[in-house]
Amino acid sequence: MRSRNCRSTGCGGRRSEALGVGYDNIRHLLAGNVAAPDLLRLLLVKAVIWSVALGSGTSGGVLAPLLIMGGALGALMALVLHTGHPDLLALVGMAAMMGGTMRSPLTSTVFAVELTGDFHALLPLLTACIVSHAVTVLWLKRSILTEKVARRGHHVSREYNVDPFDLTPVSQVMVTEVETLRDETPIEQVLRFFTGPEPRYKAYPVVDADRYLVGLMTRDHALRCIRERQPRAGTLRDLLQGEELLIGYPDEMVGTLADQMVMSGAGRVPIVGRDDLRLLGMVARKDLLRVRATMLSEENERRAYLRWRRAA
Repeated sequence: MRSRNCRSTGCGGRRSEALGVGYDNIRHLLAGNVAAPDLLRLLLVKAVIWSVALGSGTSGGVLAPLLIMGGALGALMALVLHTGHPDLLALVGMAAMMGGTMRSPLTSTVFAVELTGDFHALLPLLTACIVSHAVTVLWLKRSILTEKVARRGHHVSREYNVDPFDLTPVSQVMVTEVETLRDETPIEQVLRFFTGPEPRYKAYPVVDADRYLVGLMTRDHALRCIRERQPRAGTLRDLLQGEELLIGYPDEMVGTLADQMVMSGAGRVPIVGRDDLRLLGMVARKDLLRVRATMLSEENERRAYLRWRRAA
């Protein structure tokens, strides 16, 4: 599209093009010498052309079209509000469009300041970019930079997403009411305990009379003792003597404990105090899944809130 600029300051036959790279349009917008009809036509036609190009799957530019559409929208707002500064609002519109759509508010702010050298515009630029970023984060699932990748079937997580495992302490997911076995229990009795008809857990922490952790007795360990016909004399403490044991602490993050469980292959980990190794709880794999379930529940509540806000 070509449209003649008819601004009263005189344009000398300057034309605005919707096709092409668009750097001339950006320069004209920042100079504030594009008339209102041309701004509206440029905004609409550029948006249609860009939407068709991206929707068809062809590779195309992202930065320049965003700057053009944001600048045209900002300049139009200046004319509607009668601020007398279409060049400033064009710059603010460019930075806000770029910062919100690409999820990079600080980058777009610095980019705009470096582009113009106008540090007086830093505050409105930063404000507009933060607001634009907040709106797109709340309303859009992902940025335009990762949209094509996601549509091709590749999972793309939300930008700036924080792993909930790195924010949740073990004390929030551990089970505090834990069934235990005494260290003085005879080995023969423990083997009958695991091989009896009653349902049993896969693992039980072994503690002494003061609930200090001695070890972890598992069903696999009991079955191995029976299969290999190991000596059954002695107590459970004797059987677990020298066994490696993975433990956790209530004040460490779930992510650290989960990494240790993956590396060791442990399915259940006793949680003890750092000072006295007294048993405080247990963490199993299903307890780790509760962290993920909590995050999904919060995400669903947030989406429901946004849908209610839209309906309102």
